[in-house]
Amino acid sequence: MKPAFQIRNRLLLIVDLLLIVTSVLASFALRLDLGPVFSAYLPSAWVMVVIALIVKPIVYYLFGLYRRYWVYASIRELRLIALATMTASVCVAFLVMLGRSLGGMQAGFPRSVLGIDWLLSLFSVGGLRMAVRVLSEIGQISQKADGLAGTRRVVVVGAGDAGVLVVREMQRNPQLHMLPVAFVDDNLEKLGKEIHGVRVAGKLRELASIIERHHAHEVVIAIPTAPGAIVRLVSDICRTKDIPFRTMPGIYELIGGKVSVSRLREVNISDLLRREPAEIDDAGVDRTLIGKRVLITGAGGSIGLELCRQVAHWRPSQLVLLGHGENSIFDALLKLSEDHPNLPLVPVIADVRDVDRIHDVFENLRPEVVFHAAAHKHVSLMEVNVEEAVTNNVLGTKSVVEAALACGSDRLVLISTDKAVEPRSVMGATKRMAEMIVRDAARYSDRSFVTVRFGNVLGSRGSIVPLFKRQIARGGPVTVTHPEMERYFMTIPEAVHLVLQASSMGNGGELFVLRMGEQVRILDLAEDLIRLSGLEPGKDIPIVFTGIRPGEKLSEKLWDKGLEYQSTKHPDIMQVENGGFLEGDTLDAAVEELVRLAREGDPQAIVGLLSERVPGSVLGQVPPPDLTSVL
Repeated sequence: MKPAFQIRNRLLLIVDLLLIVTSVLASFALRLDLGPVFSAYLPSAWVMVVIALIVKPIVYYLFGLYRRYWVYASIRELRLIALATMTASVCVAFLVMLGRSLGGMQAGFPRSVLGIDWLLSLFSVGGLRMAVRVLSEIGQISQKADGLAGTRRVVVVGAGDAGVLVVREMQRNPQLHMLPVAFVDDNLEKLGKEIHGVRVAGKLRELASIIERHHAHEVVIAIPTAPGAIVRLVSDICRTKDIPFRTMPGIYELIGGKVSVSRLREVNISDLLRREPAEIDDAGVDRTLIGKRVLITGAGGSIGLELCRQVAHWRPSQLVLLGHGENSIFDALLKLSEDHPNLPLVPVIADVRDVDRIHDVFENLRPEVVFHAAAHKHVSLMEVNVEEAVTNNVLGTKSVVEAALACGSDRLVLISTDKAVEPRSVMGATKRMAEMIVRDAARYSDRSFVTVRFGNVLGSRGSIVPLFKRQIARGGPVTVTHPEMERYFMTIPEAVHLVLQASSMGNGGELFVLRMGEQVRILDLAEDLIRLSGLEPGKDIPIVFTGIRPGEKLSEKLWDKGLEYQSTKHPDIMQVENGGFLEGDTLDAAVEELVRLAREGDPQAIVGLLSERVPGSVLGQVPPPDLTSVL
């Protein structure tokens, strides 16, 4: 949509010429007063007018004052105007004083006129251009008032930088049909103040009354750092008022992006579980990633793709996307190419179980930093595909680790899971074996190979949240295994952000565990999703309990009982004692035996060996599952 008021730059030039003449004559008048003295110096004034008319337009042109679109002028343009007028006035002053010394001007020329002329030029030139901006804003307000019938009145939660940017975009773009009517913010210094004509009407706890008072049609949460508690409070109030609400993505989702109205989206379950972002150790991640060759396995998966997105933000010299599925790697390549067109991206289609292929890839590309995210992760599926769990999670990890050692990689990070703690499932036990492989490699190679362990991530492919959404879309029922089933949850961007932080800390062999907060009941998660869909749990959408599946626990742990942990320099990352592990020849023999049994297709023997070799394992203590029990 075109601005309501525009002015051509050639017209600005004509007005500038008039202002230049006025400024010079006015500076003489202010200095000498109108009268005989002013008349005596009038010849000098006209000489200065001629000089100024020649010099100032040229300087203004060189500074780009006639190439700007002043409808969108900002502080940056004000600085440019100040610099241009000062430069022009200095040039005029130099020529005037030169003319005076050569006798071209009468004696006793008042030098203070030069300073007065600069001030008048600054205010006249700047004022003219800011007037264009003001008139444009008035025109936009008028346009918005004309179309007010179709405009939604919006209350913006958060009067910080993000909130202000969102409000300005609403005001500048009437076609959005969004009229900001009030801010809500808990900052006492902002209460009662106006920002771009929008008043900070009250605190968050007053949101319900502010919605009523301003007859709001919608609420926007414009706080990328807002924790889940704030998002939940706003969503509850909006549901009771029966009005829609949207939010900005979280701070980790905005990495590499920018705040704008186009980023607003409906509140989802991950927003309700957000935590306050911790301080970022930029220097540590800088040293780890900037200018380095980075390879990510499982790059087409949910965690792998987010790793790619955030690693790309740190400007590696090369980013290798390694995955088994060509479609997922192709999609990842397209997304990253759009956001980072200058980043060298290398797509590699390979299976981490193919030892020779993986060694060739590492030898040719020689990555300096490796993130190993490729794994089979579904507990119930791995219970009936035991051999696949072993070959992918154990053999695949050994293949990647040995290739990284052979090509001289400085750093490797294994993505692990809380299901590796006292494992009840084949998936958890194989991930625990993978942790031991990485730790043992760090021990004998003295390389910075570390493991980062965390719980469930929200929204990953095949996870519980998409399943619940599909069930809700069908009208239910939503199936929950047990009313007391609970899990640790974290958003994918936050988990990956902390993985990058942990990767910069390790010296070799460390097991880092991410603080996941309190465990969340799966039943509460299901009820929240139903409410976010505008429905009531138990009334509109029934919830059915199906029973615990083989390999599942009622709750998870992040480390084994009796092990100690210590804090790190990042408040959300702990280092846990890595006890009860195999190493050296004993570990190699166990891995070789597992791989042999997997190739021979002997799942019972695999379960027996894992139960014997993995610390705290309770494998084999539940009856084997049938195929339908995994669903």
